[in-house]
Amino acid sequence: MAKTIVVKQVGSPIRRPAKQRATLVGLGLNKMHKISELEDTPSVRGMIAKIPHLVEIVEERG
Repeated sequence: MAKTIVVKQVGSPIRRPAKQRATLVGLGLNKMHKISELEDTPSVRGMIAKIPHLVEIVEERG
C-alpha cells in the first residue's frame, strides 16, 4: 500500500506570484480550507516545501 498525505490549504493565493498559484493547482488545491489527498512522493513533498505558508499537512497515512 502506498503512503498518502492529506494536505489542506490555509492561505489565500491572492497577491501571490503565479508560480505559487500554479503549485497550489498542481496539488489539487484552489480554494481556502480545501483538502487534497496525494501520494507521498519526493515531488509532492518538494511542492509543499515551496509553499509552506499556504498549506499544512493534516495527516500522513500508510
